[in-house]
Amino acid sequence: MIITDDLDGSENAGKVSFGFDGVTYEIALGKENRSRLEKALAPFIEAGRRAPRSSSRRGASRSGGSPADHSAVRACARAAGLKVSERGRISADIMRQYDAAR
Repeated sequence: MIITDDLDGSENAGKVSFGFDGVTYEIALGKENRSRLEKALAPFIEAGRRAPRSSSRRGASRSGGSPADHSAVRACARAAGLKVSERGRISADIMRQYDAAR
């Protein structure tokens, strides 16, 4: 299955989730458009703070098998200036930093 960028139709896109004003959005973006989004959001992410998790997700943990949103982890890591691969496993160190920032 080939996923195409929702903005320009380019191939090899990946799912990106983001929230604004209490609404969560999902879009498929290729490398170039994902980079544009990350650069546009970077100053707001840096100045903002994480909102508390909703009560419906409380108690979920990685050790319990609940997967992290890897797109969000990668975006957060990049915004913090960390190197993270586009695909595949995310290092335990980056996952720990992501969890600590939440």
